[in-house]
Amino acid sequence: MDEPSRLDRLEMRLTEQEATIEDLNRTVTAQWQVIDRLSRHVAGLREQVEEAAARAAPRGPEPPPPHY
Repeated sequence: MDEPSRLDRLEMRLTEQEATIEDLNRTVTAQWQVIDRLSRHVAGLREQVEEAAARAAPRGPEPPPPHY
């Protein structure tokens, strides 16, 4: 069987590269969606912590611990 010509090899390489680029694009898109979801989740948790800290604000000097 004859060896593929230079043009055939380039076309095969281009096809493989296009497939790789499409795979990478799908991966990056999926990761961006996860990052976006996690960022929104962290923002919500931050708000909850700030609200909890505001409710639990000390009303006066903290008493010394029992072993003091």
